[in-house]
Amino acid sequence: MLSRELEICLSNALVRARESRHEFLTAEHLLLALTSSPVVTEILAACEADVDDLARALEEHLEETMPTLGVEADRQTRPTRAFDRILKRAMAHVQNSGVKEVSSANVLVALFAENQTFAVSELNRQGVTRLDVVNYISHGISRAKPSPAGEPAEDDADARGKRALETYAANLNERARNGRIDPLVGRAGEVERAMQVLGRRRKNNPLFVGDAGVGKTALAEGLALMMVSDDVPPSLDGCTLYALDMGALLAGTRYRGDFEKRLKALVNELAEEEGAILFIDEIHTVIGAGAASGGMLDASNIIKPVLANGDLRCIGSTTYKEYRGVFERDRALARRFQKIDVPEPTVEETYEILCGLKSRFEDHHKTSYNDDALRAAAELSARHIGDRCLPDKAIDVVDEAGARLKLNATEDEELIVDVGQVEAVVAQMAGIPPRTVSASDRELLEQLESNLK
Repeated sequence: MLSRELEICLSNALVRARESRHEFLTAEHLLLALTSSPVVTEILAACEADVDDLARALEEHLEETMPTLGVEADRQTRPTRAFDRILKRAMAHVQNSGVKEVSSANVLVALFAENQTFAVSELNRQGVTRLDVVNYISHGISRAKPSPAGEPAEDDADARGKRALETYAANLNERARNGRIDPLVGRAGEVERAMQVLGRRRKNNPLFVGDAGVGKTALAEGLALMMVSDDVPPSLDGCTLYALDMGALLAGTRYRGDFEKRLKALVNELAEEEGAILFIDEIHTVIGAGAASGGMLDASNIIKPVLANGDLRCIGSTTYKEYRGVFERDRALARRFQKIDVPEPTVEETYEILCGLKSRFEDHHKTSYNDDALRAAAELSARHIGDRCLPDKAIDVVDEAGARLKLNATEDEELIVDVGQVEAVVAQMAGIPPRTVSASDRELLEQLESNLK
């Protein structure tokens, strides 16, 4: 079944050919009719084609080269084999996709297979490829065009350029304004060094390296909060921090060219936007991401040039294991980043972090936490949960203690998380008897003989 818009386009193509007494209905007639379709016009404009210039070129070609029927000829205008193949190809694609109707966009994609026609050569002259069209139809991503060095991007390019950022990256500044980012407590030394690196002329890319759970992502989110609060030096004033979504970037890319197109569009838009900073969590995943079997070009090779010349500032985070085993092996990429160690906080520092996050948990669980419970969460998680790092495991204990209390409370009961609630949660997480959670090492040793019996 054909869409109403496509039926109108096909009818216009046939009427134009008959009125001009053209002997054949060709791919050029079809493309010329498609240029009057709002859907196709939007696609071509997103691919940076001049639709009016394309239509003029097609009209001139048809007038100059198309054989015409005589006045007394009894034959009718008939479609060429290429015209028929385009429609059949579009219908077959729609049937295989499970879609009910063929649209003008499907026909535009199918037209590219007829690469010997003037219609396709004219599209190529305009710089429009099949991949550009499919990318826009599937993901709404316009073809990004880098601005010449030292020249600002045009307004219409900026308007189109937002699409890749919205699709493949999250605006951390916007999340901070909406209150969706927790406050950053402590870490003054790491934050100061990160700002110092971001202010450099070249190789201005900080890399947070630390064990899982020490708060590397929280550092980047804390920078976004400081940018929104104008609590940053002049070199970072007005900057916007974007977090890369590698999953969205890779999703649906069957061929390497698809991934390259998306990433290049994103990188170009970030480079064009003044003050844009990219945050890549688990940055070791960009090494090898998007590379086809046996191919050498991956995400890291695409972003290396813009990182080297300072066109794009990037913040990365990774663990010591991945830094030594994966990231550091790519010497060219590692040289472009400045390593910032993020050590595990002490129990006292963790307690201060929990105090800073206390209001967030109280608002969420509709409970209150006493200070002894927060200190117990820091101390007991450090003592009994050995496979994870502070402050992550202490934050999890506080969060789950609030959830546990709310789950087991009666309707009129005042909800206050105390040390007992924290001890019960730590016992569950660590898989130990509750009575041993709060016991000191000396008490455990004194009771060792009786426990062994």
